[in-house]
Amino acid sequence: MLLSSLVAQASPLSEQQVQQLQGLVSQLNPVQQAWVSGYLAASAQLAGNEVAAPAAAAATSASLTILYGSQTGNARHEAEALAALAGAKNIAAKVLDLADYKSSQLKNEQYLVIVTSTYGEGEPPENAVSFYNFLFSKKAPNLPQLKFAVLGLGDTSYEFFCKTAADFDQRLAELGAQRLQARADLDVDYDSAASSWNHALINVLQPEFTSTPSAQVINWPGQTAPAAAGQYSKQQPFAAEWYTNQKITGRDSAKDVRHIEISLAGSGLTYQPGDALGLYFNNAPALVTELVSLTGLQGAAVVNVAKQSISLREALTEQLELTQSYPAFVEKYAAATGNAVLQRLAQDKMALRAYLVDRQIIDIVREHPVTNDSAALSAQQLVDALRKQQPRLYSIASSQAEIEDEVHLTVAVVRYDAFGQPHLGGASGYLAERLAEGDNVRVFIEKNNHFRLPVDDNTPVIMIGPGTGIAPFRAFLQERDARGATGKNWLFFGNPHFTQDFLYQTELQGYLKQGLLTKLDVAFSRDTAEKVYVQHKLRQHASELYQWLAQGAHLYICGDANRMAKDVQQALLDIVQQHGNKSAEQAQQYLDELRLAKRYQKDVY
Repeated sequence: MLLSSLVAQASPLSEQQVQQLQGLVSQLNPVQQAWVSGYLAASAQLAGNEVAAPAAAAATSASLTILYGSQTGNARHEAEALAALAGAKNIAAKVLDLADYKSSQLKNEQYLVIVTSTYGEGEPPENAVSFYNFLFSKKAPNLPQLKFAVLGLGDTSYEFFCKTAADFDQRLAELGAQRLQARADLDVDYDSAASSWNHALINVLQPEFTSTPSAQVINWPGQTAPAAAGQYSKQQPFAAEWYTNQKITGRDSAKDVRHIEISLAGSGLTYQPGDALGLYFNNAPALVTELVSLTGLQGAAVVNVAKQSISLREALTEQLELTQSYPAFVEKYAAATGNAVLQRLAQDKMALRAYLVDRQIIDIVREHPVTNDSAALSAQQLVDALRKQQPRLYSIASSQAEIEDEVHLTVAVVRYDAFGQPHLGGASGYLAERLAEGDNVRVFIEKNNHFRLPVDDNTPVIMIGPGTGIAPFRAFLQERDARGATGKNWLFFGNPHFTQDFLYQTELQGYLKQGLLTKLDVAFSRDTAEKVYVQHKLRQHASELYQWLAQGAHLYICGDANRMAKDVQQALLDIVQQHGNKSAEQAQQYLDELRLAKRYQKDVY
């Protein structure tokens, strides 16, 4: 009754709308009501509405805008964490995906934070490309009214560590904006440093927001709302049952690709085609034993990891990164052991990166074990030299509309010989060789709102996914099949050999036969005298492909970012230029417009 009277008083809604609103609200729990409230507030901002709630009419209009550029979800999580901290301190904050941010709004911002990753050769993440291009164009406005801060997330193993963050930081300053605090460039194990940076920033902001009586955190429409309490997440993964591991490459293939099936029964976890599964793994017991031996330590020694006291063996098995190497380990291990060779190497960043390319942590310690000539290394020093294990993300290869409480993955096993020893990837080796049916694996869902099927099932779809890039497109096809989508589907797939490497061949040919797949073009690069890749197939069908785009098709790319995706991008530019009668600049603008319209999406790694 109280709600009815409040809504009825001076309501701009019709009686029917009031009844509909009350009916909806009565079906929602408190978390859902909070999300709807934020959604409506953000929608009003998008539409240009400036109608304020009566209780807040006298409040200051200042608010904090937090933008994120994220390839794997880390920057998004950090942006949400900063917004939550701001809300707790009565600082009104809204979180926006850079892909959804209207660049024209920048000139009106007063307080801005950008949290961004970098990928490839110093390039912005896919969802930040359009904003990045705008900021560095002649259209970018002068920003004397803006106060800003930039947080960069990256990996010091790469040459262009946090370059996108540095670019944003420099460019905003060039446009006249004032820094609220210095940019931070954080390595993979960033949790503690990010928290400290966030708290320092909020301390700077608080005096400027003292007149704001209350605060709310808004996620922009189309974005994922903050997780409800108790929901499984990166910080609180679900122990899922693992039960299928099927090799789907041939006996003579140079690749070892596995089809993995995991049960989500009892978790309540849901996902959409295009999402990824985050997965934590245990390091190989033999690897842990060898590392303990080479350092002269005892596996039972007690160490502190993330404010927990556990054994060294447990820490090395479950908590720390052993299969990827990184500069910080060399620097800390060299200092702790007094190793002069490694100390000199650590001072030459380019040489150090080259040294680490094929080496795992065990290779470094094999070459430089702790001996009688070394300084004594304590168990805690070893732990402190290693960084916290980061979950691996795999594009989901299934649709819940078809398989319900399961999730499927397409995993290429990392396996190679180097320095006289066989090597195995951490997560891929765990999934392929160390799990038995019925074992549990710690997982969570990482949403990817920028790799989504079109809402309209009549829309044509073009999918380009060589190798394990086929994974999300298997999910797309299952979803479109389950929905009875009538839109045309065209898949480009490539791998070395037809007889050995045609992943999901039977399924794809079945979809082709039933008509779900309108076209299937394959490129098996080692089966012909001249190597043929997916970009060559695109060029062969250039005219028809452009016609599909002209008819409104959505285009997707999944797979290797450094070579395949760039070659495909160039092929697309050439096709648009030739068949659209456009200049090179116009062709680039055409693809940029497709990206803005969410008709050109990438899931590259």
